Amino acid sequence: MTLALPSAPSQTSRRQVLVGTALVAAAAGMLIAGMLAMWMKFRAGAPTRESADGLKIIKDWMSKDIIVPEVAANTMFATFPFAALMAQWAVYAAKRRDGQHRSLALVILFGIGIAIVNAQVAIYAQMEVVVAEGAFGAMFYAITGTMLALIVSGMAFTAVAFFRSVGGRDDDLQVISANALYWYFLTAAFTAVWFFVYVQK
Repeated sequence: MTLALPSAPSQTSRRQVLVGTALVAAAAGMLIAGMLAMWMKFRAGAPTRESADGLKIIKDWMSKDIIVPEVAANTMFATFPFAALMAQWAVYAAKRRDGQHRSLALVILFGIGIAIVNAQVAIYAQMEVVVAEGAFGAMFYAITGTMLALIVSGMAFTAVAFFRSVGGRDDDLQVISANALYWYFLTAAFTAVWFFVYVQK
């Protein structure tokens, strides 16, 4: 008589994509934080001079001819929470294996990403900052360009999640959750960039 061995326990999901996304978000967050720290350092160290009437101290950091388009900047800031909301809606639908609403949420999220990129391009066109103008121009494009690259990568992540969704991956909760986590990070990162670069200048 042979004795049958008990079946091995089922393996639990290791969530490699979610953990990897968290590590990437942490690294990118440190990059943005370091760049904003350099921004504040350059701004604090900008030379100062007296105004023509001698009543004010003027800091030569941003040229007086540069005007920040507050409507576009504030629109970007207000749009990011809706992106995070759509990402969370996709997670909600994925947990319930609702492929139709999951795909719809990802499409809307990608569209919001396009709107954010469009707003950033509009800011570049309106501000007309010259890179060789000094520390302000170089740091402005370095920080906002890095943020723009992170947003585009988030859109690429969303596109991958969408095609996996319409491909019939009803058990793709890990990828959808990782995509949402990345958009949460983008929302937090842009909030910092918006405050230091577009508000405080």
